[in-house]
Amino acid sequence: MFENMDFSKMGEMLQKAQENAQKMQEESANKEFTSKSGGGLIKVTGNGIGEIIDIDIDDSLLEDKESLQILIISAVNDVNKMIEEDRKLAASSMLGGLGAFTGK
Repeated sequence: MFENMDFSKMGEMLQKAQENAQKMQEESANKEFTSKSGGGLIKVTGNGIGEIIDIDIDDSLLEDKESLQILIISAVNDVNKMIEEDRKLAASSMLGGLGAFTGK
């Protein structure tokens, strides 16, 4: 497993990984993901660190509490899935970059 690992570069590799993680976190905070439900009657926007930053509700839904709740839940769940997928892709690309230190 460690046949091709150049241990003399371990410190450099860890430093690079920390820098990449910090950069990834900063970039995630600036990303926005938006989901719509109910044909666009509900729009939920979240950032890359998992915070919901905006919810837009069409006025026509204000009289139908049950539909409003269902559509908000759906849109929030969709945004959370988008954020999670983005995190997985970012982590995968960060880990893929560590192969540069194995001497391959």
